[in-house]
Amino acid sequence: MTAQQDIARRAFPDRALKMLYSAYPDAHARLSHDLADHPLLSREALAALAERLPSDRVEYNRGDLPLGIRPEETPQNGLSIGETIRGIDSNGSWMVLKNVERDRLYGSLLDSALSEIASIVKARTGPMLNREAFIFLSSPNSVTPFHMDPEHNILLQIEGEKTMTVFPSGDRALVPAELSEAFHGGGHRNLPWDELFLTKAQAVHLCPGDAILVPVKAPHFVRNGNAVSISFSITWRSRRSVAEGELQSLNAWLRQRSLPLIPVRRAPERQWIGRLGYRLMRTLAV
Repeated sequence: MTAQQDIARRAFPDRALKMLYSAYPDAHARLSHDLADHPLLSREALAALAERLPSDRVEYNRGDLPLGIRPEETPQNGLSIGETIRGIDSNGSWMVLKNVERDRLYGSLLDSALSEIASIVKARTGPMLNREAFIFLSSPNSVTPFHMDPEHNILLQIEGEKTMTVFPSGDRALVPAELSEAFHGGGHRNLPWDELFLTKAQAVHLCPGDAILVPVKAPHFVRNGNAVSISFSITWRSRRSVAEGELQSLNAWLRQRSLPLIPVRRAPERQWIGRLGYRLMRTLAV
């Protein structure tokens, strides 16, 4: 099989597409995939990728973190990028390679995988926007703290095992309105943690060949298993996620002025008056 054939091979079996169809866009879902042995996702290939990516596209730190930690308190591991990957078995680290789609080969891999689900996504939330890919590498027993992400995300487990504990999106007890507004204004993804949140959680155990659909801003944390974990995350934005960002940003502006806020509903892309208000706010802010 040639490298080009490897890239073009199917990522998702039919049963995974059926699960995605049932869950997208509001619920998380356990899926499956066929990329666990893909040569571009081997440790050797990822070490080479990390060393050729711009430095601002690689984030890495210690992996022995509590579930709730302030971004500024996250400890570094004291190693270089190459040292971190090559010693990931024993150096207690967590790493993410960001925007790997900017590399030609990984961009083709992302495009191939997303093309398989594009029709499902378009029917529910419109065309895929801002398509991106991320690769996570973590040492045994590493923790990714409680956080949320702004994209629709499917995380494909490539090597090792991990448990992702997922919480419902849109729950203000987990993510108060002020935090949502700050997040869309550039605030950090990490969230304050409370053990009482666990009553709302669902733990999803992932092995190579497993995947999980994570809705936009669904809070979650991750615990790695007893071996190195590698995961491939394929993401996209939508009219819905863009519209929510606009309304949350508008509410931040209104809140600063003690003005009434706009309720953000399940289908914010249909809230045309609020979105018009966002554009007016942007005009006034210039």
